[in-house]
Amino acid sequence: MKLPASITGDATLRRVLAALAPSRALIVGGAVRNALLGAPVSDIDIATDARPEVVMERAAAAGLKPVPTGIDHGTVTVVADGRGFEVTSFRRDVATDGRRAEVAFSDRLEDDASRRDFTINALYADAAGEVIDPVGGLPDLAVRRLRFVGDPDQRIAEDYLRILRFFRFHAWYGHKGGADPAALAACARHAAGLARISRERIGAEMRKLLSAPGPVEAVALMQAAGVLAQLLPGADAGGLTALEAVLDGAAGPGAVCPRTPEDISMMKKDWQLRLAALGADDAAGALRLSRAEARVQEELRSALSLDEAAYRLGEARAVQLALLRASRGVILPEDWAERIRFAAGQVLPLRAGDLSGRVTGPALGRGLKAAEAAWIASGFRLSGPALVGVALRAGRGETGGAE
Repeated sequence: MKLPASITGDATLRRVLAALAPSRALIVGGAVRNALLGAPVSDIDIATDARPEVVMERAAAAGLKPVPTGIDHGTVTVVADGRGFEVTSFRRDVATDGRRAEVAFSDRLEDDASRRDFTINALYADAAGEVIDPVGGLPDLAVRRLRFVGDPDQRIAEDYLRILRFFRFHAWYGHKGGADPAALAACARHAAGLARISRERIGAEMRKLLSAPGPVEAVALMQAAGVLAQLLPGADAGGLTALEAVLDGAAGPGAVCPRTPEDISMMKKDWQLRLAALGADDAAGALRLSRAEARVQEELRSALSLDEAAYRLGEARAVQLALLRASRGVILPEDWAERIRFAAGQVLPLRAGDLSGRVTGPALGRGLKAAEAAWIASGFRLSGPALVGVALRAGRGETGGAE
């Protein structure tokens, strides 16, 4: 089996491979896997029997720029024509602690392949595109089966993050119903080991998993294996299943949501929306989300009315909020989409200057807040003069709404 010409004909790649001669240099991992699947190939990694210092010397001699990005673990990034290629020396594990490995360099491709996580990621190809399959990855790739290299328990014990990577790769590349039973059982046995992995690393994997074209089965398998509860207490895979069902019926005649197929496609790739659908107790803390990401989760958990959500958060967020509520069984009004669109474009017809001289200080802020709340509750219909009256009364501490 050979890689397509789009890879083997890459002049820059060929230049990097040629620079490493006479050592063995092979394309490895995701680039080989994706090329064989007809999926997009972004970064191209290279495995070689040359030691890192040799890679540095030969790259420089060929007019390329070597950068020692992970030289202690055998990785040199070779920059050619503005592109970076990670070149890593063949390695074998000497010791592992479940989070990181101590490695020794090797001259054997078999050693390098045996330490990789999944068989579909342990595929290699030479400069001519001939695929080399040391651990039986090609048959697994043909049926979209995700299987650990060698003993699943040993692979997981080397790095417990591989449990989450298993579900992430299943979401992206696995076939429905094609999860390896031995791999699933091993993930369940070692789920507690994920407590040893930093929340930042777990968060990075969850972002990728929830960005997959079809993560529903993978997340359901995570729940069955006890992994979802370990990572996201309170989360329920059923919430994601329900959201996907709503999105599947969200475009076209008679749809629950009159959005374009393009809109729906974008929402189906939105990891934040999918994460919110899982309903975890504290997703932001569990995954160590950034402040901006945590704010999105807060918005998607908001109890605001759809009118107020559209006004304060914008049309796109309010639509997501509506779909989340629909996925939880909330019956939306028939005109909800039109109301959201209308509310998102509204501007409060009252300014602080309209109350100048009549209320000041905290009373001014109290009055403006009360007027805005009354305006939203009225469906954005109250006029400027009526809002002035609400604001003045609230500022003076009087009760009562708009006249």
